[in-house]
Amino acid sequence: MAIAHDIQSIGFLTAFSESVLVYPIVLSIHLTCIALFGGAILMTNLRLLGLTFKSVTITDMVRSLRPWKRAGGTVMICAGVLLATSEAEKYSPNPFFWTKMIILGLIGIHGIIFRPIVYNNTEELDKSAVIPTKVKIAAITSILLWTGMFTMGRLIAYWDTD
Repeated sequence: MAIAHDIQSIGFLTAFSESVLVYPIVLSIHLTCIALFGGAILMTNLRLLGLTFKSVTITDMVRSLRPWKRAGGTVMICAGVLLATSEAEKYSPNPFFWTKMIILGLIGIHGIIFRPIVYNNTEELDKSAVIPTKVKIAAITSILLWTGMFTMGRLIAYWDTD
């Protein structure tokens, strides 16, 4: 808890968390980027599962959404770090926050495993007569992880120590 207190006591973080205007704006930006990023992730995964967007190649879907995912993800993460560090004492004992961080780590592992064989291999996938099982596993796992991430993020606000 001492480290959490020290982090949130950094001058600009204290001013940020106490701001009547800036904090809610950053929170709104964070939530907007979750919608942007989450929507792009969902669209990609639904295409990888062969459930929607069948007229669009996997390559075109991944390439067209990649800039939106990168922009949305970058802003989402930056805003999230700012929000979390400005209230570090509140977040540090929160089990939903830590579950979200664990899921974030699992998302990183998912990326390390599946990026080379799925997301960076889309032209080969487009040539396949059927979508390979490993691709479907990647898509389902991604949907589950990101749904868990967003759910835990929302539940952070409902955890109460009283």
